[in-house]
Amino acid sequence: MPQYSPRLLPLASLILAMFLWGSSFVAMKLAMQEYHPMVIIFGRMAVASLAFFFFLPRFRKIKIRRQDRSLFVIMAMSEPCLYFLFEALALQNTSAAQASLITTMLPLLITIASVFFLGERASKQTLIGLFLAMCGAILLSLGGSPTPLAPAPLLGNSYEFMSMLCATVYTITIKRLTAFYPALFLTAIQAWIGALFFAPFLTLPQVPLPQAFLLLPVAAIFYLGLAVTLVAYSLYNFALAHLEASKSSIFITLIPLFTLLLSRLLFQESFTAMQYLGGFTIFSGVIISQDLWCSGRRSKATKHDLSMNQDVEK
Repeated sequence: MPQYSPRLLPLASLILAMFLWGSSFVAMKLAMQEYHPMVIIFGRMAVASLAFFFFLPRFRKIKIRRQDRSLFVIMAMSEPCLYFLFEALALQNTSAAQASLITTMLPLLITIASVFFLGERASKQTLIGLFLAMCGAILLSLGGSPTPLAPAPLLGNSYEFMSMLCATVYTITIKRLTAFYPALFLTAIQAWIGALFFAPFLTLPQVPLPQAFLLLPVAAIFYLGLAVTLVAYSLYNFALAHLEASKSSIFITLIPLFTLLLSRLLFQESFTAMQYLGGFTIFSGVIISQDLWCSGRRSKATKHDLSMNQDVEK
């Protein structure tokens, strides 16, 4: 067990981050019953931004290197700015089920990008786990109850694919930046730039401002800002600093599973046999992709080799 301890905290951080991101769909659903999506997105960015001001004394000691300034801009513009914008446009034109099918492509996109831009190697076991996890996420989407036809599915799915490209750029950029900056600091930069980016959208005539502060949607916005934006992104950025981006991305396929579990608890939505199969397949893919058993065997083999070498030296 001791040989796994350096990875346990990043892995636990990833799982918790995926749970929080999965819960964000439930929180968004509650908030959108009363408020416009742009109001919700700005609200969560503003709440997170205000929370990060408590860390300013700690952040003042951090100096941004001149060569990294462009990476900071790329990071924040790709996510949350363009990512949330494309996803909002996607959900206005396509169904949630079809959009979720597009999101299962994200781990594959990140794995490919990690090989080309980070020099990572994708093992056969990682690719098998990735394939199983993506198949499980697709089964989860296909196993749901039928939804009304989307007004413009091709356009909406194109927007969702663009958001996945933004998430891929974000992950690769964060992987580079976490080598020099704390995960919490990077998340704060995201929140501050995101709040400034979405603030002008509140002035648009098609975005009605809230006429009353209702408890449930306001609580959902605070949850999105503190738990989902501040905590989840910090956990994800922390995990990326200690794990390969290609393997970390596979955990993203856990998001639809957590969303369905929470929807069942809060909205009494029932599972189908295909959704149970999809959930089991997702978990199997994530476990296989981490290569835990092989890591254990390699560690034992290494210890055995060291002991043999010591005996020879003696």
